[in-house]
Amino acid sequence: MAELTYSSYLMVDELLSLQRPQSDGPEHDEMLFIIIHQSYELWFRSLLHETARAQELLETSRLHEALATIGRTRTIMKALVAQVDILETMTPLQFNSFRSRLESSSGFQSAQFRELEAVLGSRRADALGPLADGSQARQRVEAAMNRRSLWDSLIVLLHARTGRVPADILSRDVSLPHEQDPRVQEVLIEAYRNDPEAALLLERFVDLDEGLQEWRYRHVKMVERTIGAKVGTGGSSGRDYLLGTLFRPVFPDLWAIRDRF
Repeated sequence: MAELTYSSYLMVDELLSLQRPQSDGPEHDEMLFIIIHQSYELWFRSLLHETARAQELLETSRLHEALATIGRTRTIMKALVAQVDILETMTPLQFNSFRSRLESSSGFQSAQFRELEAVLGSRRADALGPLADGSQARQRVEAAMNRRSLWDSLIVLLHARTGRVPADILSRDVSLPHEQDPRVQEVLIEAYRNDPEAALLLERFVDLDEGLQEWRYRHVKMVERTIGAKVGTGGSSGRDYLLGTLFRPVFPDLWAIRDRF
C-alpha cells in the first residue's frame, strides 16, 4: 500500500485537474471565475457538514458544543464574503470576454446552496426549479425541506431547557415555512433574561443570520457591478432576483424582539 502523502490525502492532482475553461484561448480571467465558484461549493459542503452537526447537538441539549459549531459556521460565512473581494477584481469587460461560454449555467443551479437555504429554514418551492426532476441534487434539497430546520432544532433545545414551547410549535409541519409566533418570542425573551448560556447561543444565531444577509448583499452588489441590470446567465433575472432576497431574515423571531429589552 502506498504511503499516504499530502498530495494523496488531499487528492491534489485530481483537484487541480478540475479547472476546465470553456473559452477560446482560454480567456485569462475564466480560471479565476472557476476557482472562486468551486471554492464556494467546497465551503457550502462544509457549511452543510457543520449545520448537520449543530442540529444533532441542539437536539441532544449539548449547548456548549453547539455554541462552538454555530460560531464556526458564522466564520465560514465570513470566508464567503471575503471571496467576493477577489471576484470584484474582475471588470465587466473581463467577465464578458467569456460570459457567453457559460451558456445556461447559473449560480441558481447550485444544489448545495439551495440545500443550505432549506437547512436554515427556507421552504420556497421555486428553489427546486433549476434542479432536474428525479436528480440526486433535487432529492437532497427536497429532503432538507421536509425535515427539521436549524431553527426547529433550536426550538427543541429551548423547550428542553424551559418546558415552555407550546406543543403545536414542537409538532408543527416542518415542511412549511416557519412563521413568527409571539409565544416563541416570549420563550426567547425569557432565555435572554434568565439563561446566560442560551442567550449566547441566540446571539450566535443572530450572527449567522446577519452573516447570510451580508453575503447576499455583497453578492448582489458584485453582480450589479459586473453585469448591471442585464439578464443573468441561464436566463435568471440576475440583479433584480438577488435584490428581492436582501433583508429577508432566516430567523425572524430573533429580530422581532430586539426592541423589547
